[in-house]
Amino acid sequence: MGMRKEVMPFLIAALLTGGLLSTIMLMLKANATVAFWSGLMLFIIASGYFLYFFRDPARTCPSDPSQILSGADGVVAIIKDMEETEYLNCETVRVSIFLSLFDVHVNRAPISGKSKFLGYFKGKHFFTFEEKSSDHNQHNAILFTGRTRCLLRQIVGPVCRRVVYWPDHDKEVDLQMGDKIGMMKFGSRMDLYFPKDEVEITTKVGDRVHAGLTVIGNIRKESK
Repeated sequence: MGMRKEVMPFLIAALLTGGLLSTIMLMLKANATVAFWSGLMLFIIASGYFLYFFRDPARTCPSDPSQILSGADGVVAIIKDMEETEYLNCETVRVSIFLSLFDVHVNRAPISGKSKFLGYFKGKHFFTFEEKSSDHNQHNAILFTGRTRCLLRQIVGPVCRRVVYWPDHDKEVDLQMGDKIGMMKFGSRMDLYFPKDEVEITTKVGDRVHAGLTVIGNIRKESK
């Protein structure tokens, strides 16, 4: 089981918080043994969760270029046809995946092709199960162009305060389906938009999906 290096600041924070708790308890004349074990237990519980959250399991991704993979771990909560006028400029199908605080939060490329970072957009922190979060919440936007196109949004919720895109922000990069592209830190949402007439979405609302593993759709032959 791999681990993201981003966990280190959180482990340090857990250690300092445990130490602070012990110090405060001693200042309040608590028993020294009780104070020590209280701080230690807080550190163990918090660091255990952070290590679990920042896990980065190795995955063998499907290689069929006609398939579309999930970009995130979580549950498919919305599948919706809609017009996307900002980047794809066509009728699209949007697949929204909700991540809990216990899901793997490393994101992966849903298709092979060119990946272009469109920017980080400031916004609100509505709960990500609300429809308005797609348009108004803070998010990263990434455009994939290959056998079809995919607009991917890493969306910030009330708990998740930061989304990260790891490839170059200033130029297009070549990625294979399933390649790691970034991370959403703590519960969040991913929206995937595809041209409706170019893809067939096979996943359904309520499905549990895994980034780089679960096939959520196929690219139609005529769009290849």
